[in-house]
Amino acid sequence: MPGADPVVPGLNERALAAAGRRERTALAALALPGMAIITVIALLPIVWLFWMSFRNSAGFTLEHYLRLLHPNYLLTLKTTFELSFLVTGICMLLGYPLAYLTAQAGRRAAALLIVLILFPVWTSLLVRCYAWLVLLQRRGLINSWLIDAGIIDAPLRLVHNFTGTAIGMVHIMLPFMVLPLYATMRSISPDYVRAAANLGASPMQAFRQVYLPLSVPGLVAGVIIVFVLCLGFYVTPALLGGGNVMMWSMQIERNVTYHSDWGAASALGVVLLVVALGILWMFGRIVGFDRIVGAK
Repeated sequence: MPGADPVVPGLNERALAAAGRRERTALAALALPGMAIITVIALLPIVWLFWMSFRNSAGFTLEHYLRLLHPNYLLTLKTTFELSFLVTGICMLLGYPLAYLTAQAGRRAAALLIVLILFPVWTSLLVRCYAWLVLLQRRGLINSWLIDAGIIDAPLRLVHNFTGTAIGMVHIMLPFMVLPLYATMRSISPDYVRAAANLGASPMQAFRQVYLPLSVPGLVAGVIIVFVLCLGFYVTPALLGGGNVMMWSMQIERNVTYHSDWGAASALGVVLLVVALGILWMFGRIVGFDRIVGAK
């Protein structure tokens, strides 16, 4: 066309590539302060933790990790994993139906259910633990009701043991299981289930073969969150366990407070961190990180 600028092959591509590089540089510059804060607050303490776990007054050592093979430490580790698996399993059994009910409810009913689910999160952890102490102790409300109803003759041991600790942890962890499930279930189109029904599937078959597989990413995300948080629980086992339930985090606190043994406490922390990262890696390999975070 007369008077028009000549078209140079590859010029637009080079301009777009240059613009893309400038945009990435600008985004990196914006993210730099946040990354610096994360490095200082999160990564440097972890590096220090690793360093302390291999040091003593004489220099490099593995004694802190070898000490973890002591029966007392192994018993504490066993209790930690037993509680974590039990609480995660109970949260799955309670959380999936609750999340499904919330996802299938109307807008107003779902909003009310979400408020009720989140209400415990808005309450102080100490308040919730002491409330369970009031409910579960030998002369608490639950034992009093059961005795008055003639169901039991003597009070049940519901607190200061494994049972009371598990109950308190389930109450605290349940919202963390429900919320990822609810978010995933709300994104599942009802047309999928209707299509399965039109193809002859019964309601149970449509749920098992269509709805359940689509909700797996939310279930896996909830399992990861609950299990990893349970590994590091401290306040609830300390109060509801009454000293009879010793978890890994409580052992760390004792090593620091009573023995001033930062090396042993660091080794315990490193083991917890490695276990948590291993669980994340395992689920990522099985399910896929993109499905867990909702990229697909």
